[in-house]
Amino acid sequence: MAGRARAATSPPASPPPGKQFAEVVVVRHGETSWNATRTIQGQMDPELNDTGRRQALVVARRLSREAKPAAVYSSDLKRAAETAQTIATACGVSSLVLDPALRERHMGDLHGLAFDDAVRRNPEIFSSYSRTQEIPVTSMLPSEFSQLFCSVLPLLTWKLC
Repeated sequence: MAGRARAATSPPASPPPGKQFAEVVVVRHGETSWNATRTIQGQMDPELNDTGRRQALVVARRLSREAKPAAVYSSDLKRAAETAQTIATACGVSSLVLDPALRERHMGDLHGLAFDDAVRRNPEIFSSYSRTQEIPVTSMLPSEFSQLFCSVLPLLTWKLC
């Protein structure tokens, strides 16, 4: 992949003087073959398919006109990293940071299963999931994922300010 990626580090206690806020634009990765076949990806690492590459290019062009990002941060998974690289290139951004803390939610034993097969094989898990949005024991809970993401967000905004 073109561009230099690096891991994020902990922010200092306060933002730099004179900087008050940063705008953060969140973009979902483009489509993969697993998305197209409704296969549960979680932290598995399929690449973008042709549709996903076109989607990444469309959003990259729009961001280059409207948002003009100063930096691009992404999960280190291929689908997210390729989407991020496309955006960084289109926007002329040299600062591309790939950070494992930005990965998708871990889906445990459901990784790699077709969604319909996962529901058929694990009705109790999906019954629970539809009621509480938490998949028992075998995966990262939504609250854990939110906590992880929210712990990274202040770091990103500090670096951008």
